[in-house]
This record gives sequence, structure tokens and C-alpha cells, in this order.
Amino acid sequence: MRHFSVLEHLAGQLNPLCRVLDLDPAVPLDLLAGLLGPHGARSLAEPPAWPSDVADDHSPVEFSVAFNEAEPPALRILAEVPGIAPGVGANARAAHAFLAANAARFGLATTRLDAISDLFTAARPSGSFALWCSLVFRHGHAPEFKVYFNPEVAGIGRAPELVEEALRTIGLRDSYRTMLARSIRPGELGRRDRLAFFALDLHDGPQARVKLYVSHYDAGPAEVARAAAVVPGVAPDEVAEFCRAAGGPGRFDRRPLVGSYTLAGGAAQPVGYSVYVPIRDYVDDDLQARDRVAALVARHGFSPALLHRCVAAVSRRPLGAGVGLIAHVSLRLGPPRPGVTVYLSAEAYEVTPPRSVWVPAA
Repeated sequence: MRHFSVLEHLAGQLNPLCRVLDLDPAVPLDLLAGLLGPHGARSLAEPPAWPSDVADDHSPVEFSVAFNEAEPPALRILAEVPGIAPGVGANARAAHAFLAANAARFGLATTRLDAISDLFTAARPSGSFALWCSLVFRHGHAPEFKVYFNPEVAGIGRAPELVEEALRTIGLRDSYRTMLARSIRPGELGRRDRLAFFALDLHDGPQARVKLYVSHYDAGPAEVARAAAVVPGVAPDEVAEFCRAAGGPGRFDRRPLVGSYTLAGGAAQPVGYSVYVPIRDYVDDDLQARDRVAALVARHGFSPALLHRCVAAVSRRPLGAGVGLIAHVSLRLGPPRPGVTVYLSAEAYEVTPPRSVWVPAA
């Protein structure tokens, strides 16, 4: 029996996703191969080369579809670029090499990246990653590149000062301090409220962003809504209702709710906000997850039919036969692109069994 390679499996999902979203798959497929490098040829009969936290089964790639209010949906690839001998440091170096190889081709703006990269580098890195890459594909546009740094790369306790120094370097410290003062539960920074990701857009356009992500462990919808209120124009009730509809009314005591704050030069407070619900931990199976997400997509004015087609493009099994294909769902509020994003796991190596007993239809 022939086993697919990592690249074959992921390309077999990416290609139909592009077709569903009316995107030319040539550049996305080429960049996917570049992200994977030599590891793309590994057989899926072998265990993962690196236990990446990008996905529950350690697939190095996650897909997502962003439904946008004022433009067509966009496709995103999030990836941990594996080093030749994978490891936290080696993977970060491989990610930098991938970005350097594509900087001239796609006109990447790396000034801010170069200014802060050393801050997120540690001789003995803490945590499961140091740097991830994100690629965004929009109809009629060149791909956009973004990086995700690990704020806890030098340890949980150093994350706040490391992030503050990075934002001071690029002129965004004031809005960060406002965010910390109003969005973190008293005494919980580094405990139940942790700085999860520091994201940086690699372009110079007016919509280039820095986003800071905060994981709110053991929080309920009301607490996350209160944290979102630091952003002007964000309705806390809308955030709470989204969390309840996606994950339920109680406390999120498995994977945490995550909030992200968009920071912009000259602003004394964040200018945009998103909330991310780890829906896979709060449903029995992906059929239930798909139905919840379809209702949310429709409620916010987008096409459930398109969602169904995107899920079908990635899935290789009945939705009731596992949980985790639909990993997160997020609500984006404020500039530059409000909407809903659905995160789809590749399940290249493993499918998590459903929490309920699944019986296939006759």
C-alpha cells in the first residue's frame, strides 16, 4: 500500500480549497512546498519529524478561511517551518531562511522584523516554538506574509518585559500598556492570562499590523468580553454572545479563549480586537462544530454554503467520525477587516475520536 507524503496530503487539501475560494492554486502550492522543504517528501507512515503545536496531531500546517465584510473570503496557511534537524531553534532559523528566500520575490518589508528578532531568540528557548509563518491569499492580490513570535521564548515570567521592549522598539509601547492595564485580570498576568503570540505583518501598507494575543485560561464569556472593552468601538456583548454560541455559556476550562489586540502607530490604545474560540474542545464531533460555525457565519451575514464547501475540501472522513477538523472559530472586530474566520486542521497524521459514540448512517 502506497502512503502519501506530507506534501501530497496537504496539497490535496490546499488545491481544492483554492478552487472553492476562486484562487489560483499555483503560488499557494509553490509556497507550501517551500514551507515544508525536504520534510514535505516524508511519508505519512512515519511519525511527524517534529511535534509541532500548529495542530493537535503535530501536522506542521493549519488552514483557515476568513469571511470578510467588504471583500471576498481569504485563505490562510499557518506553518511551522521544519529545520533539517528539527528543534525550536532550528525551526526558527528555517523560517527566517524561508522569509529571506521570498523577500525580494514578494516585496516583503522586513525592517521591523529585523529590529526585534533578536529579542525573541534564546540560547535555550522555552516553550514549543519560537517563530511560525503565516501566508494570506486574497483574490487578485500577491500573498501577504506574517510571522508569529513566542513571547514566552525566554520563559513565562519574562514575556511581559520582552513584549514591551519589542513594542518600544517599533513605537507601540503606549497602546500595549493600556491593553495590559485593562484587559488582564488582577494578579493573573503570567498565570491565567498569558501572552501567547506576538504577530507582525511583513508589508508596509497602511493596514500593516502588530497583533498581540492573550490566552485567558479558565475564563467565561463575560470575562473575555470585559477584556475586549479596552478597544474603542468593540461591543462587549457581541463578544460574549459569540463565545456562548460557539463554545457554550460556562467557563472555558479546557483550551482557553484567546483575545488578540491590533496595535497601530500613534494610537494610545488598541484599534482592533478578535476573539478565538477553541471549538474542538467544546463539541462532541465535527458535525456539531460545523453546524455551530455555520450558524455563526450566517448570523454575521456570510454564506454557510461556502463554509460547507471549504470543510468538504479539507475533510477526508465523515464529520461525525472525529473532532478537531474545525479547530477554532474567531470573530474579528474593528479595522482592517471585520468578519469571521474558521480554522481547519489538516489531520495529516491522526484524527481525534469523537466524544460521543458515532454510528455511521446506514
